[in-house]
Amino acid sequence: MSIFNALNTSASALTAQRLRMDVVSSNIANASTTRATLNENGNYEPYRRKMVTVAPKNDSFQSFLHKASRVPSSGGGVKVTGIIDDESPFKVVYNPTHPDADENGYVQMPNVDPLKEMVDMMSATRSYEANITSLNASKNMLMKALEIGK
Repeated sequence: MSIFNALNTSASALTAQRLRMDVVSSNIANASTTRATLNENGNYEPYRRKMVTVAPKNDSFQSFLHKASRVPSSGGGVKVTGIIDDESPFKVVYNPTHPDADENGYVQMPNVDPLKEMVDMMSATRSYEANITSLNASKNMLMKALEIGK
């Protein structure tokens, strides 16, 4: 077990939370984009909400062996496994003057809910702040340990 495990764990979480904030920002910025991608029929689709998936970093055989033998090991942090699309249906809004309206006057809008995005942004921000606090506490402990050696 290295003295830097706590710092590495916090650093991996900071990276994951920063990516979450970037994805949420992208979702908010595209909340009204009706022509984001072309589908297989050659028609434009609205922007589809993106979500970040996170998993434990140590899912190797060695981590399972340490857990089974009750040998203390570090948590190892987290890693981003991917950015996935939210498959919920698009919102349909009646706006016959919109350029993307169908023959009945309905427009497909992105499946982005600004309220949900703001909650996700607050959650990612709070997690980021908590990891900075943890990182600073680990750093202070290491500095105190160095002062003992003086």
